[in-house]
Order: sequence, then structure tokens, then C-alpha cells
Amino acid sequence: MKFGYFCNTTNWDHKPYNQLLDETKEITTYCDENNWNSIWYTEHHFNHEGMESCTNPLMMGVDAAARTKQIRIGQACNVITFHNPIRLAEDIALLDQLSGGRVEVGIGRGIYGREAINMNKEADLKDQAKNFRLFEESLTIMKKAWTEEFFSHKGEFYTYPSPNFVWQHDMSPPNEKFLDTKTNEIKKISIVPKPKQSPHPPIWQVVDGARSIEWAAQNGLNTIMWIPTVKALKKRFEIYRDAKSKAENRDVPLGEGISLVRDMFVAETMEEAEKLAGEHIINYMKWVCHWRGLGNHMDPGEELPETKHKLDLLNYDFLHKRNLLFGTPEYVVNKINELKSELNLQNLQVWSNFPGIDHKACMRSIKLFNDEVIPKINFDSSNIEKAG
Repeated sequence: MKFGYFCNTTNWDHKPYNQLLDETKEITTYCDENNWNSIWYTEHHFNHEGMESCTNPLMMGVDAAARTKQIRIGQACNVITFHNPIRLAEDIALLDQLSGGRVEVGIGRGIYGREAINMNKEADLKDQAKNFRLFEESLTIMKKAWTEEFFSHKGEFYTYPSPNFVWQHDMSPPNEKFLDTKTNEIKKISIVPKPKQSPHPPIWQVVDGARSIEWAAQNGLNTIMWIPTVKALKKRFEIYRDAKSKAENRDVPLGEGISLVRDMFVAETMEEAEKLAGEHIINYMKWVCHWRGLGNHMDPGEELPETKHKLDLLNYDFLHKRNLLFGTPEYVVNKINELKSELNLQNLQVWSNFPGIDHKACMRSIKLFNDEVIPKINFDSSNIEKAG
């Protein structure tokens, strides 16, 4: 199994931002030195509350590339509907070059209306159909920019190159690859640099519903999933497997192309895990579930009791049994083994730097996971392979 760290930088206590960055750098360096497969940074905007405080995962990735040697550098995700797709394609390609080809590209459509309407009015989440068309067109342009020497595009939102632009320069010989040599009108453009990885870095779409899961599979994208229970995830994994098998005309194994994010806190005892991190993960989930409700936490067919408010059931006991990797190393190993046996999970991202968590406690949890969980999971896997 490949292990990644989901570095969702938070600042609920409003510590100086440079301190927040130093703590993130410590997590990054630790994971690299201990041979984690990947680290993933997030994108959120205008979050003065401090719940999610990283605005630019690519800039975080540049810093990571400079201070690490082997870890792969991902974004979970770039909200591509917020950005000019050519500029984003250039920035990702540059990071891939700087890192020696270690980039994993995470993409998404955005989930917070406050961000979307202010970053790009065309991405307004009140119009989901339009937001998806913008997402699809942006991704199409990014792929063209990475894979074609010179490219053009004409769509609903973007036209490249800009029409009727004449280019004539003594040091730029006319070439029919990009120019109408009779009129000198530019017909195609090219980005510099291209990615180091060919044809481009792996692409991972953050997905939730069945339609987005199917679309990702049909378009050759890997996927990142997060909250649901094992039983609910089983259905999602099967949807992805079936759509990918059909699209690629082969029998795709369950779990291939999927990465799962899980909230993780390892401690010496079950009680200590709850004491040190329970309140903090509940606060974070209150933030997330304010919009989503508790539906993503429920098993298929499960009905929750009626409550006055939709989050009245959101407490530690409710969360823990459903999707938290909180507890002793032995408990966490057992929960991960369940994910492996039920889902054939191949890629797991975990995080412990919840809003308000003490950084030393966070690092202690990461180290316990590294020292007492990962070796047992990988040892079990190697034994199974030898036996087979």
C-alpha cells in the first residue's frame, strides 16, 4: 500500500502564518525522510476563520520540491475552475520540472460558494451545470497545453490563441506550425515548459457522487475520495471499477486508480486519541457538514433518528465507528486492513493536523503511524505476496 500525507493546513488558533508554514515544512520533511509515497497540499481562499488556510498548493509544492528528495508532491486539489487554465498548466509543468518529475496533479470543481463567486464568477456553484462545463473545458485545455507542441482551442469560456493577432519578429521565423504564413496571424500557441513526466503527470479528481466518479473513470482520471464508511465506499469503488473497465476495455481490479483520505490520530491508548484530537476533528466536521449534512457518513440504507438540528448527532462516537483512524496502533492497523480486504485499497492519505490540534501532538501521531502502523501493513502485504 502507498501512504500519503494529506496536509490540509489549518490555523484555527490564528498562530503567526510563518509558524504555520514552519510546522507544515516539518511534516513535509519528516514524511520525505521516512519514505512516505506522497504529500498533498490544499487550496482554499478567504478563510479568515482559520479552518483551511492554504491558498496555493503549487507554491507549497515548490517549497517541498526544494527541501525533499523522493516524496511525490500532490495537490488535493487545484480548484481548476478558479484559474486561467493555461497559466495553471504552465505552473504545474514548471513544478514538475523543478521537482524532477514528482508531481501528482489533483483537480476539483470547488465546494465553497464564497470562494467560487469571488475567484471566478463563471465558477459560481449556484449553477452546477455551468461550473461543470467550465471544469471540463479547463481540463481539456490543460491536457492540450501539456501534450501538444502547439495547440488551439475554441470553447464556451476560452479561445486560444486570441483571434486576429498578428505576430512578426525577425528572431521568430515564420512557421506553419503556429502561424498563417500569408497573414502572420497566430493560429496556435505553445506553453513552456512542458511537464517532465510524459505525457503529463498523473491526474487525480476529487470525487463524491456517482456521476463524478463515472466521469473521472471514463476520462482516464484517478480519483480521491474522503468521508464515507466502508460499506458506502464499496459502492463508489465498484462504480469507478465498472466505468473504467468499460472505458478501457479490460477488467480493472477493484481499488485501482483510487486514493482514500482518512482522518488519523494514533496514540498509546484509545482514550488518549480521543482526548488529544477528538474535539478538534468534531469541530472540523461541523464546518464541513454545515453544508453537506451527515449523509456522507451513513451506510447505504441507514436512516438516522429525527433531530431538531441536522448536526445534533455529530459527536465523537458517531464519527469514530464510521470513518476515523483514531486509536492505538493496533486499532488503526485493523481498520486499514479492513479497507484493504473490503476495497482492495491501494492508496491511503491520512492527516492529523486538524484545526486547533497541538503541533507536537500532531507530530507524535504521525511518528506513531510511521513507526507502528505502516510497517505492519506493508509487512502483512509482503507476506501475502510471498504466499501467493
